[in-house]
Amino acid sequence: MSHRLTQAQLDAHWMAYTGNRQFKKDPRIITSAAGNYYTDSDGRKIFDGLSGLWTCGLGHSNPAINEAVAEQVKTLDYSPAFQFGHEKSFLLAEQITEFMPAGLNRIFFTGSGSESVDTALKVARAYWRKKGMGTKTKFIGRAKGYHGAGISGFSVGGIPANRTLYGQGLESYHLPHTQVPGSEFSKGMAEQGKERAEDLLNLIMMHDASNIAAVIVEPMSGSAGVIVPPKGYLQRLREICDQHNILLIFDEVITAFGRMGAKTGAEAFGVTPDVITMAKQVTNGVIPMGAVAFKQEIYDTFMDNGGPDYMLEIPHGYTYSAHPIACAAGLASLSEIKKQGLIERVSSMSSVWEDSVHQLKDASPMITDIRNYGFAAGITIAPIDGEPAKRPFQIAMAMWDKGYYVRYGADTIQLAPPFTTEQSEIDSLVNALGETIKQQR
Repeated sequence: MSHRLTQAQLDAHWMAYTGNRQFKKDPRIITSAAGNYYTDSDGRKIFDGLSGLWTCGLGHSNPAINEAVAEQVKTLDYSPAFQFGHEKSFLLAEQITEFMPAGLNRIFFTGSGSESVDTALKVARAYWRKKGMGTKTKFIGRAKGYHGAGISGFSVGGIPANRTLYGQGLESYHLPHTQVPGSEFSKGMAEQGKERAEDLLNLIMMHDASNIAAVIVEPMSGSAGVIVPPKGYLQRLREICDQHNILLIFDEVITAFGRMGAKTGAEAFGVTPDVITMAKQVTNGVIPMGAVAFKQEIYDTFMDNGGPDYMLEIPHGYTYSAHPIACAAGLASLSEIKKQGLIERVSSMSSVWEDSVHQLKDASPMITDIRNYGFAAGITIAPIDGEPAKRPFQIAMAMWDKGYYVRYGADTIQLAPPFTTEQSEIDSLVNALGETIKQQR
């Protein structure tokens, strides 16, 4: 147990997405962070192999972000989010549009990725009502998709463990995932799997396009273990949505702002959706914030049908929408990404990362698949009968003991190092992971 915390203190906190019983027997307490490393309560340096939770591509304790936040706290700590504004929200919105595909130039601020997804789905329904097509209310997600922890997010999400406990959600249907036989150990985008997009036509035939508001997918599914789209798959989804008058939403909470070696997953994979959700890298994880980028036509539909100009065009938003401190952090984060050339750095280092993680293929027969793109990789681990999540948990705990933080989820180990990671750190992380997997039984 941590020397700083009593058992009563540990018990008081019901932790998110955590095996609380196991953790409180053997707490893993982080006390500080700088650069690409955490420090734990025993004073050990821990390499951050997941950039926080896919959040901290700039590394930790970035001086420019710290200074921007400190100055904002002293200047304007909070400003009402409704009916009044502050300068930095407009500056940040404009900055975000510079990272978006052409046409996605209207930004709505939220407090998290989950809120961004909820916003995107609510606006999609409201948009069709404004267009006189109020029957378009259903959503299509995808198996193994993750879209946050809200009711709308788990409804369109497709990870069983995140859905089954909660009962009925929104009316949603799901495309199959794109991991098909023969795609194992693909480097980058697989050749196989594009045909899975055709299942969208089957769902449209079953439910009719007049009842479907939107399709929502992650360009790259992160939480399910870095599932990279096959070549041509996203393009085909775009074509089908266009043909049937259905909005296409990309959930880029993980992929936006550099992780793919591009500004967005949309840019990396060459497909422009109608809506993009984002969050984690907006502020480099320093303070909660999310946003949704809409194409101008969606925004104009609300403005043109909003009634008198003093009326709300859409009754939606959050107390912490465009929070001044979050906006200050966001402006500094995006500025640092550009100033340091980190998107270009990830792009240039992606081949190094790819070669390194795929060397794990021969480390153990327990490794049944490896997937990668940009600065992200997922490794599938053969399950213990009846306990598919046990080995990944054991591997992640052993890696922590060795001084590396990696994510375990379902039957996968997930890696997403900071954009500032050096080749020596990549080699150290991957070598340690290979040794750890070899030691498993």
